[in-house]
Amino acid sequence: MKHLARTTALAGFASLAFALPAAAQDLCGGVGTNGQWIGGTEAASDLSAASGHMEQMALVLAGNQYVSLFSLSGTADVRVEAAGRGAGDPVIDLYDGFGNIVVSDDDSGGNGASRAETTLGPGTYCLALRSFDNAPMTSFVRVGTTDMEPLTEGLGDTDGFFDSTDYGTGGGECDANTPARDIPLGGSSTAAVADTPYWAFTLTEPMPVTITAENPDADPIVTLYDASGNWLGENDDFDGLNSRLDMSAPLAPGRYCVSMTALSDPGAPVTVTVTEYDPVAALAALYDRGESAPPMDGSHPITDLGTVDSRVRIDAQNTTTATWFSVEVLESGLLLIEAIAAGGNGDPYLYLYDDLGRLVDQNDDYNGLDSQVVARVNRGTYLIALREVNDGSQGFVRLLVERYVAAQ
Repeated sequence: MKHLARTTALAGFASLAFALPAAAQDLCGGVGTNGQWIGGTEAASDLSAASGHMEQMALVLAGNQYVSLFSLSGTADVRVEAAGRGAGDPVIDLYDGFGNIVVSDDDSGGNGASRAETTLGPGTYCLALRSFDNAPMTSFVRVGTTDMEPLTEGLGDTDGFFDSTDYGTGGGECDANTPARDIPLGGSSTAAVADTPYWAFTLTEPMPVTITAENPDADPIVTLYDASGNWLGENDDFDGLNSRLDMSAPLAPGRYCVSMTALSDPGAPVTVTVTEYDPVAALAALYDRGESAPPMDGSHPITDLGTVDSRVRIDAQNTTTATWFSVEVLESGLLLIEAIAAGGNGDPYLYLYDDLGRLVDQNDDYNGLDSQVVARVNRGTYLIALREVNDGSQGFVRLLVERYVAAQ
């Protein structure tokens, strides 16, 4: 079973669906741009008023994602699912109206399908679908309440809610009355999940917070609940196998409970930290993972490779922190970028962005563990991010950038 990071949505979209495009461009913090109302229209996509589940078929091209839109006029227990056709391996991320990830899943529907169940309040939601290996994929997407017919088989949990703790060792739901080990705001504590499945912290004033859980040997999941036991957020694999939950909207004063789950070794010590959310640090973390392009104002290191006339080649040290490069293209054409691990020692990942920070393409494992991006480009400046996939691994990578122009 693969476990995925909760991350921000990736740019790029291609789909085949029997629905109309959304008129609003700011749904779910921008995730819903070019999304498709799952009921065909906005009015018909209110799950609270639907007599049965709603479903779409989507064609997801390499490295892109498809977004289904739906709404709720009241609180409901909701199931979201995606099942690929053939060898398709879908991954789903459910966003609320502000662009915060509510839940993500891969493989919990059984046979490579995705499935998650949770309680949602009134509002608009965006269900983003992508392929786990970035390969082209045709998939069915279904949204319904938990009493409606499911699309997928599930993993022995077809009744009730999907809970990541069903597939690991550790805590479950918790509230202010759950026996928990206190952790001070701004501090860290270390304990095995088997010994300490619950942590608690108290806020005396409204504050956004960041919660991290670190030790890849344990592969921890962190889940946050308020004093009444209401689920607030969850994260797995934000940074490699380590977890980080950013609650960017201020939490109300009160006591909060953190439930820990270990997907691997529950006896491995996990370091848990609770700090005030720092938007600057959060943005820098996106740059370091290659998931957002840094500004080209000198505030973040970017190596200028100059103008690509035909071919540029450079050997670079590759680590889990992304290294950034820029190239200049003087006329429209095609860019081919390859990242080849020296001696086969490493697993490089490539991202290509334009100068506005829009993701053009990304790739992992095009040829074995090496990566390749091929993209049509216009005149302008482009950013390339190179990083290592595996925690603790580093080595040299040969980065090749080639430019091709149309035949005259």
